[in-house]
Amino acid sequence: MENQEVIIPEAVATLKYARISSRKVKIVADLIRGKNVDEALATVKFTPKAASEIIEKLLKSAIANAENNHNMAHEKLYVAEIYANQGPTLKRIRPAAKGSAVRIRKRTSHITIKLKERE
Repeated sequence: MENQEVIIPEAVATLKYARISSRKVKIVADLIRGKNVDEALATVKFTPKAASEIIEKLLKSAIANAENNHNMAHEKLYVAEIYANQGPTLKRIRPAAKGSAVRIRKRTSHITIKLKERE
């Protein structure tokens, strides 16, 4: 009696070096975590945030990966995991008063979406 591990298929889509702060992405990511794919798409479509456009495109990519690469049914898909990690920060310098300089931090993020099938 061997214990066999059940492999649950998951579809993954990743966007690296997105030119938006991970803090802003996490606000939208928290809205769709755990939802069905169609419900998540509708939520993202009507969320007035800068990150929603990026996440919508990434979510559509994850759905396409699930259907084409893993033969998953569209109706059963849900957002199992979504997270945004901080990427490298682009550092720029802006002139300031009295000959000094102020540093501008242009933050980037790495966004990952994992989809799974519901039983």
